[in-house]
Formats: sequence, structure tokens, C-alpha cells
Amino acid sequence: MAGSTEVPYLLRAARGEVLDRPPVWMMRQAGRYMKAYRDLRDKYPAFRDRSEKIELAIEISLQPFKAFAPDGVILFSDILTPLPGIGIDFDIIESKGPIIDPPIRTQAQIDALHPLNPAESLPFIRTILQSLRSEVGNKATVLGFVGAPWTLAAYAIEGKSSKDYTVIKSMAFTEPAILHQFLGKLAEAIATYVRYQIDSGAQVVQMFDSWAGQLSPQDYETFALPYQQQVFKQVKATHPDTPLILYINGSAGLLERMSKSGANIVSVDWTVDMAEARQRLGSGIGVQGNLDPCALFGSKEFIRDRILETVRKAGKGGHILNLGHGVLPPTPEENVAFFFETAKSL
Repeated sequence: MAGSTEVPYLLRAARGEVLDRPPVWMMRQAGRYMKAYRDLRDKYPAFRDRSEKIELAIEISLQPFKAFAPDGVILFSDILTPLPGIGIDFDIIESKGPIIDPPIRTQAQIDALHPLNPAESLPFIRTILQSLRSEVGNKATVLGFVGAPWTLAAYAIEGKSSKDYTVIKSMAFTEPAILHQFLGKLAEAIATYVRYQIDSGAQVVQMFDSWAGQLSPQDYETFALPYQQQVFKQVKATHPDTPLILYINGSAGLLERMSKSGANIVSVDWTVDMAEARQRLGSGIGVQGNLDPCALFGSKEFIRDRILETVRKAGKGGHILNLGHGVLPPTPEENVAFFFETAKSL
């Protein structure tokens, strides 16, 4: 790509360029709030069909792009997608979420895991990302994403979503050596998976450590941060120019520590003021977020005010406009459209 005008807008911002307006996309922008998605879901009720069958995953990834023209198009997938490739199978039950049965609880189970070979176990990811790149051209940046070691371990050990994470925390506090082995194996697999996504066409990759916000700062430094660092370091060694984003739900108490992860951009939720987040993360780290997803239930004036306030507080450069978490299923589609229109007219 010759001139910087040919580099997609979000990628330019992620690399630190100062632009006329912040680029914009939404976490979970492909999904249940869209009628087009619900219609497809009724036809193909199994989640893994929608995320692993090439034509379906491409169509779903592009639904918000065709409707709202966001600056980022994210691969429609799940953070658990690579797990079967290392020997952990899962299912996703509508309204219940992911189920891993049997959960991973013993040394023997961890010993039985094998390294990830994505070309073998995840060939559909390559085709989906390549197709998205050719479909959107330079009109949007194609984002890949992965789960972080702690969060994937939490799903695998709990066996499902959890409110208090007693099983994995009990393991962390009584059998830390076993958990560290598991986290190390997951970090290897995730680093391989990030590289594979980049080689397949992802221009920016976001890591979701959704449940790391459930950890105390000292436990974050022991069980989450070192493995985020391991993944990012391995990826940077081979793909130094690909911007990496880190998102943690409930991260207000961890921001300074997140800045040590190796991520180029930290995506913040809505529990922290954006200007304070900027200050606490320090210079050299970009920010993404941090609009409360429920703001999209407000009036158009309210939504506009919240966008303007976030953009003002984030300051010039190194900011990607987004929600502080995924867009919620009951969100009115016209409010999502208004969010994108407003953001792009700044």
C-alpha cells in the first residue's frame, strides 16, 4: 500500500497517527440486536455452525459493515474456538453460554493437551479472514480476536460461565503449580493462534481477558499478566507491526498493570473516566472504549453528548471509539446506526 490514504482508518489510529476523528467500531457489533442476525440464527440454531461454517461466519461478520459502515470489521467467532485444537471440546448453548464437559481439573488432563496446529484444526479461520479482507478492502480494518489464558482457563476449569470463580481460584490458591502449567500451555496456543490470524489477514488483534477483572491486583500479577505478556511478546517477535488491543471487563483497578502487558491499546470499560484512564495508562498507550452500552438506550441527544464527552476526554490521537463492553441484545438498531453516524461526522 503506497500512500497512507490507502491504509484503513482504524489501522492508522491503532499505529498512533493523529486523525481528524477517532475511528469507531463496537464490540459484539455482529449479533443479536440485529434483525438480520436473529433471522440467520433461527435458520442455523447451533452457534458453532454460525461461527465455524465459512459462508455463515463471513455473512454475519459483514452484517454490521453493510448496515453501519464501522471502521472495524471483527471476525465473528468465539474466544473458545481454538480449544478443540489443543484437546478441549466445548459447546455453546443459547441463553446458557459455553459448556466444557468434563471440565479441566487434573494434572493428567493438562498433560494430555497438545500444541495448537491452526492450519489443521482451524482452517476456516484463514478463509474467513482472507474473505473479509478482500470484501472490505481499505474501507475498514479487519480485526481478529482471541481469549486470554486466564479467561480460557476459567471457562475450562469452571466448565461454564461463573459468578464467583471459586473452582479456578481454589486451584490458584491450593495447587498453583498445576494452574501455571495450564496457563503456560494456553499462552503458547494463543500466541500461535494470534500469529495465524495475522497471517490470514487480521490487521489488528484484540485479546479479551474478560474475567481477569475478577482478580485482586496481586493475583492479576501472578495468574493473568505474565501470560498476557507471554502471548504479546511472542507475537511481537514475529509480527512487530500489528497493533494489539487488551480488554478486561471490570478493569478500573488494574489499568496501570494492564499498561505493562505489551498491548499497544487498552480497551477500557465504563467504570473509569476516560481522561483518568488516559492519565493512568501513561503516554505511548492508546485507548479504546468506554461508553456504557446502556447509553444506547438513551435519546439521540444523550447518545451524542456521551460520544462527544468521551472523545473530548480521550484527547487527540490514539483513541478508538467503542463501547465499554459488547452491544446489548435489546439495543434499538436505529440507535446503533445513530451512534455510528454521529461518530463518523465528528
